[in-house]
Amino acid sequence: MYLRPCPTGICSQSAEGFTLTAMRLPQSSSPPLFVRLASIAILIAFTTMLPLAAQTAPPQLSFSPTHLRFGTVIVGQSETQVVTVTNAGAASTTISAISVSAAEFSVPNLTLPLVLAAGQSVGVTVVFSPTTTGWSGEESITFKNSSSGSGAELVIAGVGVKSECLIAMPSTLSFGQVIVGKTAQLSLVLKNDQPWIRTVQNFYTMSPGFSVTGPTVPFTVAPGTSVTLTVTFAPQSAGLEGSSVFIAGPSVDIPLTGTGITPTPGTLTIAPSTLNFGSVDVGSTTKQVFTMSATGGNVTISSAASSNSQFSIPGISLPMTIGAGQSVNFDVVFSPSQSGTSSGKLTLASDASSTPSTEALTGTGALPQYNVGLSWSPSTSSVAGYNVYRGSAAGNYSRINTTPVPSSAYTDGSVVSGATYYYAATAVNSQGEESVYSAPVKVVVP
Repeated sequence: MYLRPCPTGICSQSAEGFTLTAMRLPQSSSPPLFVRLASIAILIAFTTMLPLAAQTAPPQLSFSPTHLRFGTVIVGQSETQVVTVTNAGAASTTISAISVSAAEFSVPNLTLPLVLAAGQSVGVTVVFSPTTTGWSGEESITFKNSSSGSGAELVIAGVGVKSECLIAMPSTLSFGQVIVGKTAQLSLVLKNDQPWIRTVQNFYTMSPGFSVTGPTVPFTVAPGTSVTLTVTFAPQSAGLEGSSVFIAGPSVDIPLTGTGITPTPGTLTIAPSTLNFGSVDVGSTTKQVFTMSATGGNVTISSAASSNSQFSIPGISLPMTIGAGQSVNFDVVFSPSQSGTSSGKLTLASDASSTPSTEALTGTGALPQYNVGLSWSPSTSSVAGYNVYRGSAAGNYSRINTTPVPSSAYTDGSVVSGATYYYAATAVNSQGEESVYSAPVKVVVP
């Protein structure tokens, strides 16, 4: 049956006993007034209703990454990825149940019900275990809330294959714990063990906490060769984070995991609390050992300063980090430049919770004690002993012994460092008679 135009305004056509008649109505430049008003009323009604229909409640659960793409997985094997589920609402929520739309996907080790406070996150493990080859389609995992009856869907997909186009080494990357604000890098090697060339069209990660760099795309991987990519984890908040590197072309997916941590300030302790160097000759040096220990967390020492230049720490290289539970020994050197007691304070600046840390220092500078040993040839005549004379110039002497010295040797222990002395000796007989001075001897004390 078909219709054809008719110039008379009335057309009819019969087919199989049926007659269809069409009549051309008179044309009007505008609809009647009541029709126009009704149209305007309906338009106003729709204009009013549309914004109300669009005002749906925002989802309380959010996912990072926003969906999971498993890429190609060999049939009979499995691949595990981690998705971070966050309560983005202003009140706590309870995940009472989950449902998975395809048997190839599972969520093991999730204990329900799970209560998430506002802003709280949890890492959920999702496993893809293909039983047949081919694309699994756009499947989903629904996280249900018992109180509201609502649910949030995480889109998942994967491909079952007989063999991988490119072999990833390692097959998964785990960054462990990384301090928030810091970065960690791992290498990822893609090897072609097939007898034909593979082309990588692109590569990218599935969440912002991870990034990947490598050769300019597209590039090819010849049989028996490999290419290396660099994956970086830069956590922006504390907690477990999952992602993956997707290799477009061969459709290879490499799971990534890492945990952002907030560093706990360590405590720096110094032992002993005071170093006493005792008496040290002026111009010489001595050293003592002190120990720095970090507890409760790593401690980074940025600077060390002594309030007295006579105390120093040679050989220390700053900044330096002491691991939690570790200790480091260093020498403190005392080099007195003057006589008398000296004190000081060693100040260590660090990121420890108890900063700055100080250590008291004390020591006494002493002028060195010198002795002048004298000896002479014995007198050939009978003598009762000898007298020893000392002066600042030859001939200007004073006797320094109280009683005659019975032998031909004498030690002067009353000299001063830096002084010059002249010595002479005389022989004394039993009547107390004294000989003339011997030839003078000049001695310079260091």
